[in-house]
Formats: sequence, C-alpha cells, structure tokens
Amino acid sequence: MQKEMITQYSQALNRQMNVMAYGHDGIPFLCFPTQDSLCHNYEHFGMTDQLADFIDGGRIQLFVVDTVDRETWSAKGIDPERRAAVQEQYFHYITDEAVPLIAARNARTPAVTGLGLGANHAVITFLRRPDLFRGVIGLSGVYDTDYFFDGWMNPVLYESAPDRFLPGMRPDHPYIALYNERKIILCVGQGAWEEDGVRSLKYISSVFREKGIHAWCDFWGYDVDHDWPWWFKQMRYFLPKMIEA
Repeated sequence: MQKEMITQYSQALNRQMNVMAYGHDGIPFLCFPTQDSLCHNYEHFGMTDQLADFIDGGRIQLFVVDTVDRETWSAKGIDPERRAAVQEQYFHYITDEAVPLIAARNARTPAVTGLGLGANHAVITFLRRPDLFRGVIGLSGVYDTDYFFDGWMNPVLYESAPDRFLPGMRPDHPYIALYNERKIILCVGQGAWEEDGVRSLKYISSVFREKGIHAWCDFWGYDVDHDWPWWFKQMRYFLPKMIEA
C-alpha cells in the first residue's frame, strides 16, 4: 500500500500538523480519527488494512488528519471560550489548509468521514462547507454540543454546533439545496457505549426531515457496539454508496 506522512505548518493553529495519506488514486476521503487521536489512528487500529482492497485497487485514497481534541471537545474544566476558539481555528485549518493539501494530490472532489468524535468533526465540516465535499459518512457520532460543553454556548461555538445551527437554518438557505446534491450517511449502533449517539442521531435525523434534507440515518442492531470491529463493517458497507454518488 502506498502511504505518505505529510507535515505542514498550520497558519490557523500556529503549529505543525500531520496528515497520513494512503493510496495512489480514487475518490479522496478526508478522515477524522477517534477522540483525542492523531493521523496514525486508522493504521494503528487496522482500518487501512480492512480497506486495503479499496485503497490498493485505486478506488479510494485516505487522508487521515491530526486532531486537537484535547484542547477543545475533550478539555472539560478548561475555559470554554478558549476551547471554542481553538475548535474554530481547527475548522479553518481543515477547510483552508488540509482540503487544499488533498486537492494538490488528487483533483477529485473529496468526501469526509469520521469515527466517534471524528464523526462530529466530519459532520460539522460538511454542514458548514458542503461546497467542498461530495458527501459525508459519520459513524457513532454524538452531535450534541451540550454533551461536551455542559450547556455552555457562545457565537463561536454555535458555528460548530449542528444541533443548534441546523434547526435555525432558514428554509430557503442555499445550503439545503446543496446538501441534497450530496450524499449524507450517518450511522450508529444500538449496543454498548452508543446510547448518546442513538439519542443524538434521532434528533439530527428529525431536523433533517423537518428541513427537507435527504440524509440516510441508519440505526444498526442492539449487538452493534461503539468499537472498531463494527466500524470496519460499516465503512465497507457504506463506502461503495459514497464512491458511486
């Protein structure tokens, strides 16, 4: 498998950030790792091996980014205003720096995906900038800002709160039509450690329906846990749907 570690200095975050690239051709996927993880996450836990036929066959390329979760979503007990500010900087790192980095290596329109908290990042990124992506696959996310910030909110965090900004989106917002030209796939199991994800996805799916946004919100069985073996199965199941979009 062709792979490359790419290091770039982020102007948005004022630090070095890394991206692991896997594959030589195909649809590019901007991949967010699990909570608090870095760019080697997919490789270390076996996702790249599980998708090796897609990658080596030139159907997809994966670009796995670093996170700064320990300063943002995971940093309970730290000033929430600072946490929100760093999250906004991270969003701009992704859209203004990581996406162009991917485009320099692959001219196709990318998809965005993530696992656990990575699904939150993927959904935030897609919903804020649907012009940049062909679609989103989010697995086991908790799309609930209050869950991470204990009910605290300010205008900066609101921009990264789909549970807030999506219900407030006006019916004629141009992004709604754009969402419906893309592919939105969100999945959660109903087994161990998925309770908050189930609750959150039920709410987000109801907002999608209310807004007339076509999204595939899939609830897998009560044996489906918040864990890698199930994410392997889900990614293999949903990837062809996104590639064909």
